[in-house]
Amino acid sequence: MDWEKILDSLAQIREEAAAELAAARQEQQRELWRVKYLGRRGRLAQLTALLAEAPPAMKPRLGQEVNSLKQHLLNLFQERRPTGRPEKGQNLSFPGKEIFPGCLHPLTQTTRLMVNIFVRMGFGVYTGPDMETDYYNFEALNMPADHPARDMWDTFYLNEQHTRLLRTHTSPVQIRVMEKMKPPFRIVAVGRCFRRDPLDASHSPVFHQMEGLMVGSDISFSQLKGLLIYFCQELFGSETRVKFLPSYFPFTEPSAEVSISCVICKGTGCATCGRTGWLEILGCGMVHPRVFRAVGYDPETVTGFAFGMGIERIAMLRHGIADIRFFLQNDLRFIRQLSGSR
Repeated sequence: MDWEKILDSLAQIREEAAAELAAARQEQQRELWRVKYLGRRGRLAQLTALLAEAPPAMKPRLGQEVNSLKQHLLNLFQERRPTGRPEKGQNLSFPGKEIFPGCLHPLTQTTRLMVNIFVRMGFGVYTGPDMETDYYNFEALNMPADHPARDMWDTFYLNEQHTRLLRTHTSPVQIRVMEKMKPPFRIVAVGRCFRRDPLDASHSPVFHQMEGLMVGSDISFSQLKGLLIYFCQELFGSETRVKFLPSYFPFTEPSAEVSISCVICKGTGCATCGRTGWLEILGCGMVHPRVFRAVGYDPETVTGFAFGMGIERIAMLRHGIADIRFFLQNDLRFIRQLSGSR
């Protein structure tokens, strides 16, 4: 290899690099120049790699010249970096990009509001796994193998044996908590749920629930009513009326559906409430003795109540949202409108 020729080429590289950098008017062009000459695989890096093959007599001189060239090019590049002054042809009259402040999703806002009401009443907050077993999702909650809720059209099963699934409600959290805790206690469970429902204005295969559980001695249905009336009026206003109607749930007995006076027509009757003046928002009841037995509690000495509701349903009523799909479309206009930000 002709090392003298390589040494002579350094001066040519110095001139070419200076001319190319002087012609680079845009930041992108300057960056390409930096990569070409000073990058990890640039011309200076290639020359540095050649030093290992140079004869001992040439190495000191070659090393000195290459380092001098490198420092010279670095200085040139630093001098040509932008100083904050507008480049020629740059129009500073154009408006800048508007920066919007971040905001919480409406479902997050609604969840926190609901949770805070129960936390003020002494409830702890728990979550659980999205992927559940048949035992926690159905069997321990007094839903035997022939229960309609196990139908494959309602549940996302994860194996052919139907032993693992995506939870259809947050009630499995109640079982997991009761297995680990001794009464008395009161908790709410929040999280995502999954059902094989069509995606339309009022249904979604993915949704969110909040469930509550209070267990102790001498827990009564009247306590349940008082707690839920307080919750509804804190959430929808002190003038909200609350109605309990008998219902059926496999994990509570007796059970009830809870309705509030329509938030749109104030109970006079409109299209939203089907002209009835009432809107159903949650289900509740006293914990079934079989559920207590499944977790090792004695239903003769332990009593308790449970309740559950859809968070999307609550958010839609509070904000007058007509379509559940709005929560899933990530439309920033929708999120900002409900959050109060621009």
